[in-house]
Amino acid sequence: MGTEIKLKGDKVIEQIPSIKDKALRINLNENIYGTFAEIGAGQETVRHFFRSGGSSGTIAKAMSAYDKDFSDAVYGIEKDGRYVTESRLKKMLTFEGQLIEERLSREKHPNKMFFSYANTVATIDFAKQFKGHGWVGIRYQIEPDEDYNEIIIHIRFKETDVRLQQETLGILGVNLIYGAYYKYNDPKRLLRYLYDHLDKDQLEIDTINFSGPRFADVDNRLMSLQLVKNGMTDAVMFNPDGKNILPAAILYKKNILAFRGSFRPVTKVNMDMYEKSLKMFLNENKVEVDNTLVVFEITLSNLRSDGEIDERDFMDRAELLCSLGQTVMISNFQEYYKVVEYFANYTKARMGLAMGVNNLVDIFDEKYYRHLSGGILEAFGKLFYRDMKVFLYPMIGENGEIITSDNLKVHPRMKELYKFFKFNGKVVDIVDYDPNILEVFSREVLNMISQGKPGWETMLPSGIAEIIKEHHLFGYDPSKVLKESN
Repeated sequence: MGTEIKLKGDKVIEQIPSIKDKALRINLNENIYGTFAEIGAGQETVRHFFRSGGSSGTIAKAMSAYDKDFSDAVYGIEKDGRYVTESRLKKMLTFEGQLIEERLSREKHPNKMFFSYANTVATIDFAKQFKGHGWVGIRYQIEPDEDYNEIIIHIRFKETDVRLQQETLGILGVNLIYGAYYKYNDPKRLLRYLYDHLDKDQLEIDTINFSGPRFADVDNRLMSLQLVKNGMTDAVMFNPDGKNILPAAILYKKNILAFRGSFRPVTKVNMDMYEKSLKMFLNENKVEVDNTLVVFEITLSNLRSDGEIDERDFMDRAELLCSLGQTVMISNFQEYYKVVEYFANYTKARMGLAMGVNNLVDIFDEKYYRHLSGGILEAFGKLFYRDMKVFLYPMIGENGEIITSDNLKVHPRMKELYKFFKFNGKVVDIVDYDPNILEVFSREVLNMISQGKPGWETMLPSGIAEIIKEHHLFGYDPSKVLKESN
């Protein structure tokens, strides 16, 4: 047999195993053994394992509890009566895993690494208005005597044909199982490999959570960041506890007030803008506290440092915002209208954007909308969606004057357009702001922290300076402070 020919100038290309090869490798490992439970789109994942050969030593059981009553009898009834939920998926994974443990003796199978794979999905509806979504997960062992690991993802279908969605789901399932066993040591790569033989136009992954002994050191917020960074989704969210949350679940039918910023670090100005605009937002018609969500948004471009995303810096900002009890969104949206458009996918209720004068002036800059066929008018049609309002925080001008919506300057061509939105109440001033903090800027605070200069603590909300010092965030170094004071 001849050796492989390599020519001068050849580039190294990563060889991606075919779906059949991935399934076959799993099947040929005599110690990998488990069940498949798939609801909503056929038995698309297990089909690949049956077809690749050698599946009798891998598949303990394959089932699809399609009938709702039968499914409830097996896995129990959900409190909300829904079936395509994370709660249902977890029940499926746990139930099927326990069943294997009960029915197979460890004495007879001491080397078996058990797994349970499950998905519960809803494919595109008959009217083709709702493209479908689903939860997919695996609960599995790497060592027979080790506790179980778990990987759970939420997906959104982008294709408009049921058959294509089923095939996509099957490929994703094989990628997940293969990655769980053979790429668990590198979760970031595992994440990318989920799209092997798939295109991002077919599928969106907007939530992922790793747990278990093999993922003890994995921070799921960083994994969420990877989803946006890799173009797998446009936005991810996590709650004040720092847990990844499904955007659709938390945004659904909510009144939404959003803040965009670098929050590097979060300052008294940020919190003053938040408190005063929220007060105004809650005074709007049909806006109730119980049905209102405040979102602090950081864009991907705001996370880049020298062209690269600084993960440590991202975590610093996230921890501070979460410590203040805020819900955080990381997005790939450069323009504000895309944020509003994104929220509009989940709610028809009222929306508000709180921002500074300089941000509003940027919004009226035509250069950001040249890629749109309708230009700035198309963007503004999406931005000022329904009852959307901008709550404007003032700034100090070059000559020391306070700049508000009444005296800010936009490009002469945009002046009449701006007047239209202001006259119609789409831009309203935050009037009860704190004038003593208008000269506080995040970038100056950041420089003071990193250079060890004193006085920055008074520019931050209560408790934030202590967290920065305790965890040495944003380059805080006690030794620099000592040198500076000496």
